[in-house]
Amino acid sequence: MTDKPKDHTESIGGVFGGSPLDQPSSSSSVPPPSSVPPFEVSEQSSPVIERVGAVVPEPFSSDPFLSDPIVSEPISSAASGAGPVVVPPPTPDEAGSRRGTMDAGLLILRLAVGGTLLADGLQKLVGWWDGPGLAGYRDELADAGFDHAGALAVAGALGEVAGGALLILGLFTPVAAAGVLAVMINAWCIQQSTVPGLAYFEPEGIEYETLIGAAAAAIILIGPGRIALDGRRRWATRPHAGSVAILIVGIAAGVGVWFALNGANPVI
Repeated sequence: MTDKPKDHTESIGGVFGGSPLDQPSSSSSVPPPSSVPPFEVSEQSSPVIERVGAVVPEPFSSDPFLSDPIVSEPISSAASGAGPVVVPPPTPDEAGSRRGTMDAGLLILRLAVGGTLLADGLQKLVGWWDGPGLAGYRDELADAGFDHAGALAVAGALGEVAGGALLILGLFTPVAAAGVLAVMINAWCIQQSTVPGLAYFEPEGIEYETLIGAAAAAIILIGPGRIALDGRRRWATRPHAGSVAILIVGIAAGVGVWFALNGANPVI
């Protein structure tokens, strides 16, 4: 009776070849089927994880490690542009807008000084507006102690007329203003020499000559502005060392004419 169950088990194993579950794993050379899928899944899952890690850098990712490449990009771009900024030169329109009303102010100054000199020179040259005329102006220079009063009268009258007209037009402005300054230096000396001491206020003082001479010197240093025939020239709006040289020449010409043709001390 005890041998029948044993024989029944052997018979089943002999018919069906035995169940693989009844056999120990160590005696089988083929791995059990349940172990194959995890191995295959592990081989396919690793590249999937790497792909996800490579594509993950989203702008709004909550993972700080995945957002590092996005944060570093603007930092690198900011570092590359942190050098000195090169400002392009202003265009003519921008330069004109920055000057504001300066050109209009220089135009008014030129018109006032040039118009005054033009009218004063015409009084001396042709006698307009109750002026002395050329003969009367020559006599005034002779009475003031000038040598060659006739030639000097013509030069002085023409200098005032030409200088005033050029200042109004804004043409050859530094040269015209330098000529006016030289004439005003001599007129200042003549007016000062007629009155002992220093007299400033009109009618016997040097108020007029000082004001016109100072305005002419300012025009030399500032330039005529853009509202002038010289307006397109660079020194018309940005005068530099050349204007200082012309100013020195104008002063030297006025002082030289006075001491060469008169020689008196105007202050005493």
